[in-house]
Amino acid sequence: MTEDTKDPAILPDGAEDLDAATAPDADAAPAEGDGPAADRPLPPVLPVLPVRDVVVFNYMILPLFISREKSVRAVEAAVRRGRQLLVVAQREEGVEDPGPADLYQTGTVVQVMRMLKMPDGRIKVLVQGVSRARVAGYRQAEPFLEARVEHVAEAPVPAGADVEALLRAVREQSEKVLSLRGISSPDILGVLQGVDDPGRLADIIAANLHMKMAEAQAILEADDPLERLRLVHERLQHELEVATVQARIQGAAREGMDKAQKEYFLREQLKAIRHELGDGEDDADDDIASLKEALDKAGLTGEARTEADRQLRRLSGMHADSSEASVLRSYLEWLADLPWKKQSRDRLDIARARDILDEDHCGLEKVKERILEFLSVRKLNPRSKGSILCFSGPPGVGKTSLGRSIARALGRKFQRLSLGGMHDEAEIRGHRRTYIGAMPGRILQALRQAGTRNPVMVLDEVDKLGADFRGDPSSALLEVLDPEQNNTFSDHYLNVPFDLSRVLFICTANHVDSIPAALRDRMEVITLPGYTRQEKAEIGKRHLLPKRVEDTGLKEGDVRLTDAALDKIIAEYTREAGVRNLERELGAVCRKLARRKAEGARGPFRVGPAEVEKLLGAPRFLEDESEAELEPGMALGLAWTPAGGEVLTVEASAVKGKGALLLTGQLGDVMKESAQAAMSYIRSRADVLGLDPAFAARHDIHIHVPAGATPKDGPSAGVTLTTALISALTGQSARADLCMTGEITLRGRVLPVGGIKEKILAGVARGLRHVIIPHQNMKDLEDVPRELLKRIRVHPVRKYDEVLALAFAGGALAGPGAKPASMRGEKAAAEKKRKEAVPPAPRRRRAPATRLPDRPSA
Repeated sequence: MTEDTKDPAILPDGAEDLDAATAPDADAAPAEGDGPAADRPLPPVLPVLPVRDVVVFNYMILPLFISREKSVRAVEAAVRRGRQLLVVAQREEGVEDPGPADLYQTGTVVQVMRMLKMPDGRIKVLVQGVSRARVAGYRQAEPFLEARVEHVAEAPVPAGADVEALLRAVREQSEKVLSLRGISSPDILGVLQGVDDPGRLADIIAANLHMKMAEAQAILEADDPLERLRLVHERLQHELEVATVQARIQGAAREGMDKAQKEYFLREQLKAIRHELGDGEDDADDDIASLKEALDKAGLTGEARTEADRQLRRLSGMHADSSEASVLRSYLEWLADLPWKKQSRDRLDIARARDILDEDHCGLEKVKERILEFLSVRKLNPRSKGSILCFSGPPGVGKTSLGRSIARALGRKFQRLSLGGMHDEAEIRGHRRTYIGAMPGRILQALRQAGTRNPVMVLDEVDKLGADFRGDPSSALLEVLDPEQNNTFSDHYLNVPFDLSRVLFICTANHVDSIPAALRDRMEVITLPGYTRQEKAEIGKRHLLPKRVEDTGLKEGDVRLTDAALDKIIAEYTREAGVRNLERELGAVCRKLARRKAEGARGPFRVGPAEVEKLLGAPRFLEDESEAELEPGMALGLAWTPAGGEVLTVEASAVKGKGALLLTGQLGDVMKESAQAAMSYIRSRADVLGLDPAFAARHDIHIHVPAGATPKDGPSAGVTLTTALISALTGQSARADLCMTGEITLRGRVLPVGGIKEKILAGVARGLRHVIIPHQNMKDLEDVPRELLKRIRVHPVRKYDEVLALAFAGGALAGPGAKPASMRGEKAAAEKKRKEAVPPAPRRRRAPATRLPDRPSA
């Protein structure tokens, strides 16, 4: 039979059973004696009641709910015959109609104390265990089970110390288990102390233990009372361990609950106080509702929305004033404020973009062409994953303003991030929320400020990134700038992917060499070499002067700066590739004129070359005096500096000595090696040049490059050093209207160098008429304005013999195979024109950091 039974209610101990349903009269006290039923002889044949979820022990009182017809007939037969029946447990609980083979052989004879028929046909009976019995055989299976039973008598237990020790151990363990479960009472402990029979004590305690059916059946089938008590002792030991762990877990949970209840009570009191004061009522609910509304409008991705909902549920269960709630609220506000879907619409009008670039910037034609090509590709293929542009050049040449112009041409928002001196990777990726004061990285901060997901973002000074124990920001930028990865950029603070593929990143740098190779590989470098004097003058008139006039409070037309005055400021008060110092000097002029106006003077104020020195003081940079003729041992060379090109006078002197070579003027290692190569070349050509082959052993050679306080380096002075040495050794003067640049080899080959545009501009500004460049640098003349090439004649050379034919009047020292250009008759005319174009001036103070690049890529 399959009976829904209730575990025993044998003692008034409140012991609960979680495997059965509660009956109204389940609680009953144990019989303190065997009772009348125990004194009666057992019938040899009894009806059998199978049960599946309980093992009934002697002295056990429990209710049973009986629903199957065979079980109901068995109970009715037992009531008619003397109210006794045999309760036997099923081997398998799932068997609905158990037969003799499905039941254990040992069970318990019970006395039916009360029977109640239910309206639905079930019977509820209250039974008490009377005696253990075994099934000798089944007489029938229909209409109910009936079996021949054998009474199992209790074997006498002799008194002894072992028995007493076992009894005490079982009682103590029972008291501990009951105490850990919080159901200990003096009545229960009194009952346990009053039972001295090992078998009866084992049955009473076993009826209250939580055991599996097989374990309980094993105790029931043990005939020896001491064996049953030992089995119960083992189960008590296990139950004590479980109860100890359970009590520890419940204690920890109770402490947490007590703390939570205390906080809840205090919060409710605080809420009541606020309610009475009329202050802050329902503020927390309103905040959560507003956050949810903002998240709904933000258009989050699926993963971000899942995380936001999870954090929102956590926030709703916290107090508004707790520190963790503040962290979660800030996190959700960041999620809601980021532009997940909002973006500006591109205006890809190439003609308009060209007008904007021309309006904002003078010159830089190649740079503008590359930018227009970039925008054209974006127009034809909006989803193109183009390379990242990197504008490289000296300070003040307009790298950042080019990015601003691109944003204006596209109609996008503009954001600028300065990366100079950044050492912490978290500046890019953000801090994890476990840190106090954690915030997202600078990238997401800029996007939040822009309000769109596709701004133009300029990463300034990417070459000045640092690295230390806090991480390498350049490595973090790899993911940001890689078009294949940045669509799932993960900020440590958000911890959800954000799409950066719509952002137009533009980097700027002063020196590309200091950018890590892996990062530089993701960029297309566009070099901005600097502005010519003509371009600076145009920028000053169109942009800088009007801006400074407005900043100083003057009106348009108050300042009339002549072109000659502007040229004087550019030539004698600034020395740079960009226009920052020019803007400062123009600002100084405007401030002094503003003071005059504030003191009562009336404008407009005309500023000419003479007025410039009164306003700005003595010139800071002066050009070298142009000489009609160079003395032997002198030659004019060209150098490249970050501020542009420069003409250098190289001096050489040969005195009697022992063959020493002395180099002065703060020359770098590369330039010293160029001087040594020039000396070796001259020694190899001594016969051709008309020199004594042993001159090097009897003379000391001294080479000096003014100004001595400025460091200089690079191989491009090789031909100039060679010319100066030959001039000093032969006593022949080099031409004074000619300058030169190029690297010299031991075989006399002239190799290409860099900075050709800037060097030619310097020669034109100096008033020189001829310039010698390596033949392989002819391609660089495309960058030189045509009007400048009309003012200076360029002579490309492959071998130094060609330089000899050009550098010395008449080509007197030219070697075999030289092809001198016709320069006769030009010297006097060039000198006269030079004097008219460039008035003589005192010697100047040199600009710092003169550098001679080694190759055109420099």
